[in-house]
Amino acid sequence: MVYPAMMRTLQVVSLTPDFKGCAVAEVSVPRPGPGQALLRVKAAALGFPDLLMTEGKYQHRPELPFTPGNDIAGEIVAFGGDDADFAVGDAVVATLGVGGFGEYALCPIAALRRKPEAMTFEAAAAFGVAYLTAYVSLVRCGALQPDEWLLVHGAAGGVGLAAVDLGRALGARVIAASASDEKLATIAREYQPDAAINVTGGFREAVKEITGGGADVIYDPVGGDIFDESTRCIAFGGRLLVIGFASGRIATVPTNIPLIKGFSVVGVRAGEYGRRYPERGVENFDAIWTLAEAGRLKPHVHTAVPLSGWREAFGMMRTRQVVGRVIIKPGE
Repeated sequence: MVYPAMMRTLQVVSLTPDFKGCAVAEVSVPRPGPGQALLRVKAAALGFPDLLMTEGKYQHRPELPFTPGNDIAGEIVAFGGDDADFAVGDAVVATLGVGGFGEYALCPIAALRRKPEAMTFEAAAAFGVAYLTAYVSLVRCGALQPDEWLLVHGAAGGVGLAAVDLGRALGARVIAASASDEKLATIAREYQPDAAINVTGGFREAVKEITGGGADVIYDPVGGDIFDESTRCIAFGGRLLVIGFASGRIATVPTNIPLIKGFSVVGVRAGEYGRRYPERGVENFDAIWTLAEAGRLKPHVHTAVPLSGWREAFGMMRTRQVVGRVIIKPGE
């Protein structure tokens, strides 16, 4: 397959607030080496870590200049050598870490997965990290069981909505929590959780009433006040999963509270989990893609924008206007 010598990509050239260090640039199309494939990127999902990276506030700090973009879906255009499992033209998905917001991207062949035929490129790009995080959290770290009560905070965000969706697929009773009635209405309509609650003004009494005492598993990518109040509405023997700190405040908990209430606080790093336990990491990816291919999971695409609309996409994410994932389409 023929591909050009140059391509457009979104580059971060300096770590500054308000995305001032980001710009679309024209660069050489990379050439794949041994064990690599070159993909024409059809869709790339925007995540909150991408925003943090532009300011140097994420734990992974790539060397400047770099192109953000973790989850992508696209078509193979070239290999660095022979590969028996894939062919040029195959539709695939991949998780890169960085490099997705460009017209072309290099990817290790070992990281490629075939795009489910029933899934659009946009939906496939929205799937990877969000659902992997949900799976590692709920299954590996939270040991979520059928009929247990799962409280999902930040339920409208990418990783939150994935937890709602996966929790339902696993047979849990799901409470979707958000600060927006409009977003909750969308979630209720498309994902049908057992309950949806607005956390503005407090939520612990509502959770206790819905569950009959407290949530068995609480999924918290928000932190701060949300974490604090979650310790007051968790069931005895519950698992409070720390996914992130989107609120900006890292919470602390007096140890007498988990002692008295008998719950665990569990930190979740899905990527690190896979690096520490490679065989389980493969199993995790296999599990979520098997569910996706069976049509049991449905990632939500809030909107898709061309590469020239990257600032609009980043702004929507920053101001929390998004339900699910925003997709950037570098080829448009």
